[in-house]
Amino acid sequence: MQKTFKIMQLYENAVLNICADTLKRNKQALVFVSTKSSAEAEAERISRKIRVKDSDKRSLEEVSSKVLRVLDKPTKQCQRLALCVKKGIAFHHAGLHSAQKELVENNFKRGLIKVICATPTLAYGINLPAFRVIVRDLKRFSGPRGMNWIPVLEFLQFCGRAGRPDFKDKHGEAICVAQTQSDKKRIIEYYISGEPEEILSKLAVEPVLRTYVLSLIATEYANTENELMSFFKKTFYAYQFKDMKKLERIIKRILNDLEEWEFITRSTDYLEATLLGRRVSQLYLDPYTAHYLVTCLRRAKNRIISPFSFLQMISNTLELRPLLTVRAKEYDYIEEKIAEHQASLLCLEPSMFEPEYEEYLKSIKTAMFFLDWINEVDEELLLEQYGIRPGETRAKLELADWLLYSSQELCKLIRLHGLIREINKLRVRLKYGAKEELLPLLRLRNVGRVRARKLYNNKIKDLDDIRKADITRLTQLLGRQTALSVKKQLGQEYAEEKIRVKKSKRKGQTALTRYDEKSS
Repeated sequence: MQKTFKIMQLYENAVLNICADTLKRNKQALVFVSTKSSAEAEAERISRKIRVKDSDKRSLEEVSSKVLRVLDKPTKQCQRLALCVKKGIAFHHAGLHSAQKELVENNFKRGLIKVICATPTLAYGINLPAFRVIVRDLKRFSGPRGMNWIPVLEFLQFCGRAGRPDFKDKHGEAICVAQTQSDKKRIIEYYISGEPEEILSKLAVEPVLRTYVLSLIATEYANTENELMSFFKKTFYAYQFKDMKKLERIIKRILNDLEEWEFITRSTDYLEATLLGRRVSQLYLDPYTAHYLVTCLRRAKNRIISPFSFLQMISNTLELRPLLTVRAKEYDYIEEKIAEHQASLLCLEPSMFEPEYEEYLKSIKTAMFFLDWINEVDEELLLEQYGIRPGETRAKLELADWLLYSSQELCKLIRLHGLIREINKLRVRLKYGAKEELLPLLRLRNVGRVRARKLYNNKIKDLDDIRKADITRLTQLLGRQTALSVKKQLGQEYAEEKIRVKKSKRKGQTALTRYDEKSS
C-alpha cells in the first residue's frame, strides 16, 4: 500500500523543505549528493536558512573552533565547514581531514549537528542516528558515458542509513528527490521495485590474484601447482563463473612472472618463496609493484638522485591511483618538468603514443604535488594549484609513506643500503611537509613544521642551538609548555613556576620575564 504525506513548502528548494520538516520533528538527516563541491554547497545553502537552538549555540561554537584548529593554518574549506557547524549543519567527504570527519560524526551522534551533506563515502561502515536519508543525486558523472544512474545496491546502501535500531529508532525514512514525472517513474521502477545487481568476484583481477598467489606460497599454505588450483577451486570466483580453465591459465602466467622477478623458485613441481618474495608478501605489495620498485631502485645506482626521483617512482604505482589529472593547458608545463628532471627519473618514460603515457604524465604531476608539500607550500595553495583537499592530501601521504617504507625494506634485501638514508629523510619530510633544513628540529616531540620553521627563522637551527637558547626566548617562540618540553627532552629541566608572564603597561603588550631559573 502506497502512502503519501505532505511537507510544508517554506522554500523553493526541495532538500531545504525536507530538512526543515525533519528539524521540526526534532530529528536528524543525512543528505547524499554526488560530489565534494555539491556536499559543501548544499550544506552552506541549508545553514543559511536553519536557525540554531539557543541551548546549542555555545556547544556548536566550541565544535566550530575545534574544526578550525585541526590544521596549523586553516584552509577555505576548513572555514566553510566551521561556519556551517556553527549553524548545526556539516558536510562530509574524502577531502576532509580525519580529525574533522571525527568531529562531524561524533557531534551528529550527540545530536548537536542536525544535518550532514555527504558524498557516498559516509554510507559505508558508519553508524549514525539519522531518522531521514535524503538522496538528492541519483545520477553521477562516469567519464565518457556522462551522467549515469547509480547502481541499485548503492541506493539501498544509502537508504540503509535511515532509522537505526542502535539509536532506538522504530523506523526511518529514505526520500529521493525527483525533478520530473519521468524521474519519479524511473525511481519507482528501477530503485523501489527493482532488483539489486549481482555481487561479482574480483579474484580474477590480476593485482589481487598475484598478491594471493604469492601469499599462499610464502606462507607455505600451497607449495605445488595442484595445491594452488585446489585452493582456488573452492573460491567464490570458481563457484560464480565455473571457468577454472581460464583461471588456471592466469595462475600459470603469474607463476612464470613471480619466478622471473625472483620472488619464487621452482624445482620440478615444488614452489618456494625467496627471502625477497616473503618480504614482498609481508608488505602486502602487489608483486608487480614490488618488481617495478626493485627495478627503479637498482637503476638509482647509475643516476643522480633527488627527492623527486623517489616521489615520481612511487607516484607511478597502481597503489597510488587515482593520480592527479593533467589538464590540457598543463601538458607543456608537465613536459618541461620531465625535461628538467630527466637525469634523475628512475622509471623508463613510455613513448607519447603508448597508452601508458597519460598515466606517466599524471605521475609527474602527482610527484610535483608531493615536492611542493615537502617544500612547505601552504595547503590553501596546494588546493588551488592541484585541486587536492587536506583529507585527500593525508590519504596520499599515508600511501606514499607505505610505498617508501616498502622501498627501504626492498633496499635491504637487494643490498642498496646507500639509498635507505635518503628514503628515510624523505619519509620524515613527507610526514611533516618540511624542507630538509628542518629535520634536526623535527626530531623533537611537539615540534611540527610550523614551530620548527619559527625556530629556524630565529636562528635556532639544531638541537645544540636549543640547548644554548634562553628559556625565556624559547617560551616567546613556542609557548611555555612546549618550551619546557623541548628543554626537558635535551636534559635541561626548569621549574614551571620560575617562568612568569607579566603585562606591559604599554598598549596591553605581553613581556616574558625569567626569575631564578636553574637547570636541574
